[in-house]
Amino acid sequence: MSLMKSLLAGAALTGLTAGAALADPALIYDLGGKFDKSFNEAAYMGAARWVEETGGTYRELEMQSEAQREQALRRLAESGSNPIVMTGFAFGDVLTQVAGDYPDTKFAIIDMVVEAPNVQSVVFTEEQGSYLAGIMAGMASESGTVGFIGGMDIPLIHKFECGFAQGFKSVQPEGSVLINYTGTTPAAWNDPVRGGELTRAQISQGADVIYAAAGGTGIGILQTAADEGILSIGVDSNQNALHPGQVLTSMVKRVDNAVYEAFVAGADLEPGIRVMDLAAAGVDVAVDESNADLVTAEMQAAVDEAKAGIASGEIAVHDYMTDNACPAS
Repeated sequence: MSLMKSLLAGAALTGLTAGAALADPALIYDLGGKFDKSFNEAAYMGAARWVEETGGTYRELEMQSEAQREQALRRLAESGSNPIVMTGFAFGDVLTQVAGDYPDTKFAIIDMVVEAPNVQSVVFTEEQGSYLAGIMAGMASESGTVGFIGGMDIPLIHKFECGFAQGFKSVQPEGSVLINYTGTTPAAWNDPVRGGELTRAQISQGADVIYAAAGGTGIGILQTAADEGILSIGVDSNQNALHPGQVLTSMVKRVDNAVYEAFVAGADLEPGIRVMDLAAAGVDVAVDESNADLVTAEMQAAVDEAKAGIASGEIAVHDYMTDNACPAS
C-alpha cells in the first residue's frame, strides 16, 4: 500500500479496527529517493524480502522535504503502524520528540542513536567496511592517488572517508587520497551532475580509483568514472553491476538486514543500540561476477587477512565519530 495515499486518508486509517491492518509495519525513506541504487534502496530490499517471505503488507513514504518528517511519524503512529522504521540520521531530532508520545509504538532508526524505551537504534561500523575498500583501492591503484567523494559533509560520512584512507594507507603509505563533498545540505544526496564534476576534477589530479559515499549522487560518480576509464567503488547497496568490470567493489552496508529484522520482530522489536559491525556481517565488500576479474588472488587474500585482524582486534580501525579526527589524514 502506498503511504502517500494512506497519509492523505489519515482519518480513514485511524478508523480501522482490524488488528492485522493496524499492525502493518512502515518504512520511511530519507531524501534521495527509494530507488537511489544505494542507501534507501537497500532499505527497500529488506522490506521486499519480508513481503516475499511472509506475504505481509507495509506502508512506505518517500521524503520530499525536511518538513514532512514529524508529520509522517505522527500519522503513521496514529494509524497503527508498528514498528515504524526510518532510514537516516536526520530523523534523530524528530524521533526524540515524537517517540514519547506513542509509548506503545516501536520505532527503529538507522544511522542515529535515540535513547528512548521504545526505540531501536541501528548503527554500522562503516569505517571497517571502508577500510577493506581502501585496501582494494590501494592494490588496484597504479598512480598512487585515489579519491573519495562524499555526499553531505557530516561526521557520519567522514567515518567512510577515514576508514577508506586508513585501508589505502596500509597498502600505499606514501599515496594520496583526494577528498571532496557534494554539499552541506540534504540536496547533496541527489546531485549526480555535481558528482560527475567532482569525479572529473579528481581524475585531473591523478586519481585512478574513486570511492563514492554519496547516495543518489554516487550514480553520477560511478558513471563518470566508467566513462573516463578509471575504477570506482560503490556504497551501501552492491553497485558492481551498474558498470561491470569498472566498479572495483562496493562497500555493502546491510541496511536491508536491519529493516528486514525489524519487520520480522514487529511489535516485539527490542529497544536499545544495535551495532552491525564486520563480525556481524553488517558491512563488507562485495565480490561477484561483475567485478571478479578485477579482484586478484592477492587482493582477496589481503582483504581476508584484514577481516580476521579486525575481528580479532589486531587491526583497530579508527572511528572518526569518536573524536572528529582521522589519523590517516
